[in-house]
Amino acid sequence: MTKHRPDPLRRTVLARAPAILLAAALAAPALAQSPDPATYPTHPIRFVVPFAAGGGTDVIMRLVARHLAEAWKVNVIVDNRVGAGGVVGSQYLSRQSNDGRHFLAVASAFGVRAAIDPTVPYEVSKDFSGVGMMARSPSFMVVSTSHGFRTLADLIAYAKAQPKGILYGSAGVGSTAHLHAAATAHLAGFRAEHVAFRGTPEAVNDALTARVLYAFAPGPNAIPLAKQGKLQILVTTSPAGARFMPGVPSLAEAGVKGYEGDDWFGVYAPAGTALPIRERVAAAMARALALPDVRERLDSLGAGPTPSGPVAFETFSREYIAATRKLAQAIGIKPE
Repeated sequence: MTKHRPDPLRRTVLARAPAILLAAALAAPALAQSPDPATYPTHPIRFVVPFAAGGGTDVIMRLVARHLAEAWKVNVIVDNRVGAGGVVGSQYLSRQSNDGRHFLAVASAFGVRAAIDPTVPYEVSKDFSGVGMMARSPSFMVVSTSHGFRTLADLIAYAKAQPKGILYGSAGVGSTAHLHAAATAHLAGFRAEHVAFRGTPEAVNDALTARVLYAFAPGPNAIPLAKQGKLQILVTTSPAGARFMPGVPSLAEAGVKGYEGDDWFGVYAPAGTALPIRERVAAAMARALALPDVRERLDSLGAGPTPSGPVAFETFSREYIAATRKLAQAIGIKPE
């Protein structure tokens, strides 16, 4: 009779099995364990902002984060991870665990970039879960007072009379201001070439000095200069702008129909973050946004609180990106 000899490979696998199982057990919690919504949070929370400190997203998130920390009695960290027009910080967040410790605060430029740039290393609907909207902010078309325009119709007539078209400025390719300005030219039917600047102040300055015909800018960059008589505001991107600049019509009210584009600010979580956790965060953000000092600060920024829950925000996000992609393709907006 031949004596059975144990297979050396089988012995090696069996010997390593406890270590393999242990490694799997150690790796699993990031995906398998979800915090208890009733006691959440019991640990520090990090909000990644993929834009520079001092910008609208950063300011609004820090306002909300301060009140979240006070309400939750935990550290709430705002982490600016800047680069590639918001892609660096967004990609970083997409790779974090979905255990309720990490979130992403963005502006509408995040949605524009996702709509126009097929090379971004994430897909919003697959790599992120919505948490909620925080605020919306209308933008304003600014022009030099030297033109003597009284209405948007005056600007359109002037632009159509230029054989080579006109120049408009924005804070950069794929910025929300770029979308506002390009959509206006497209829908109004005049030829226009985009001049990309490093930021909104530079674009506004070149509109003020008439080196470009117009630019779009948020309230803090436009309204003070208009009130000082240094530039003129012709229209706003939505009727909400009249709250901050009474008497200024929206694009539609001024005769350019088919586009309404507030800037917006919202929060995402890594894909798979439990809905009860996201709902709890959204509810806490809504309470913070309702506080008088927060509302007053938002008003000074030309923004209004518009809190929403995860499901509504995901629906909005999906529809915004789809509509922006369709419009960008019609206009011809492409990433650099």
